[in-house]
Amino acid sequence: MALYYRDDTMQVTSESIRAGGHVIPIAEVTYVWHTKGRTTLAVRGRVLGRGVLVLLLSLPPLIGLVCVLSLAWSAQDRGEWLPALTVLAACVIIPLALVPFLEIPLGWLDRSYERGNRVQELWVQYRQQEVLVLRTPDALRFGQIYRAVQRAVEQGENW
Repeated sequence: MALYYRDDTMQVTSESIRAGGHVIPIAEVTYVWHTKGRTTLAVRGRVLGRGVLVLLLSLPPLIGLVCVLSLAWSAQDRGEWLPALTVLAACVIIPLALVPFLEIPLGWLDRSYERGNRVQELWVQYRQQEVLVLRTPDALRFGQIYRAVQRAVEQGENW
């Protein structure tokens, strides 16, 4: 028996799919497919949070650019370039020093994309019935399980 995937609620082996208290023999699976399910509040919140995070990461550079341009414009009018160049140097050096701290919000953004922006459903047909095996908003986990089921069914056909 080959183990293709296992977590707390799901197990896919070369013999069966165990999910939600159901055991589906691989030998009796005739078709595997996936669909997009209805969006949940958690998924909408994830997409909204992603948008807010992108906005928060984009605003400081834009505001800094406007401030630097405004400072350069006012320095040109007054002819005082030393304070303007000092502020400009600080506006370049400080963000470069803060770049390593961007790792945390950018990691959050990466994980939100890994988890996906919709609910996925995994269906199988066995014993002339269509059975919902999995419904999850986690795109990474869904992809792993879907590939495991496909491999198990393909290997079962080759026996």
